[in-house]
Amino acid sequence: MLGVLTCLAGFSIFVGHKSAIQDKVSKSNPTNILSKPARIVSLAPNLTEILFALGLGERIIAVSNNSNYPAATANKKKVGPFWQPNTEAIIACRPDLVVTLRTRTEQQKAVADSLKRLGFSVLTLEIEKIEELFTAIEEIGRATGCEERSDELVKSISNQLNVVQSKVGSANKVRVMWAVQTEPLRVAGRNTFINELIELAGGENAVGPTISQYPQIGSEELLGCGAEIIIQSAMGESNLSKEQKAAEKFWGRWSNLPAVKNNRIYVIESDTTLRLGPRLPQGAEAIARFLHPDSFKQRGDSAQQDG
Repeated sequence: MLGVLTCLAGFSIFVGHKSAIQDKVSKSNPTNILSKPARIVSLAPNLTEILFALGLGERIIAVSNNSNYPAATANKKKVGPFWQPNTEAIIACRPDLVVTLRTRTEQQKAVADSLKRLGFSVLTLEIEKIEELFTAIEEIGRATGCEERSDELVKSISNQLNVVQSKVGSANKVRVMWAVQTEPLRVAGRNTFINELIELAGGENAVGPTISQYPQIGSEELLGCGAEIIIQSAMGESNLSKEQKAAEKFWGRWSNLPAVKNNRIYVIESDTTLRLGPRLPQGAEAIARFLHPDSFKQRGDSAQQDG
């Protein structure tokens, strides 16, 4: 597992992080980025959230179609969906900096390469684990001239995750299966950031080691995993209550599974939990409340108290 989870045992996610970041930035990204780019384009929803969280909203001139948070994204020009950004639309924005993700798909890479060849400054980031989220925030901070704010944001996220972990630290771990889709049934494996969230929230992945990050499984594997809790990602922005009822009906066919027997099936809002960005602690707490509700009854609802 990634170092962040090991560090959680001592509540020290952030320690020793910055020097590695600085070395990675110098090796993996261009040096011709303006010290304070005034026209920024974001090509992924989580990158958009990071930029806004760093106070760069006024400098963002365009975002991906899928960027829907915070509300101010509605007023930004759109340059195509995350999976297929529009190169011409990006160029038309005359950006000083384009921030994009390193993904396993060709479209984002092709767009980034084209923009670089045309002389545009492109910051390409890899965010597939929690530690990489911290790294990305620091890299964006360096590229936009707001290192102090990026340090503060990393510390804030880290501290919030530590609070969640501390609340469930003494609870018995429960076996969790996370379904990312149901037709066909596909679940989160152990080499994923979802697995990190499950462990941080006081659970263990009911799915054993797999070759694929998100393997497809059948009824035999499902019943064999002995999941005590099933969490299912909501689809898009549909009604959660409606999806919850549909999920309970779908999983009801496996009545011998502990999670089904004990009515511990939960549909969770996807943007907060599956988007590696500044709202990750909210997602982690939501998961922890599913797994260990009693751990949050001692001092009441922290989210409500903070609000």
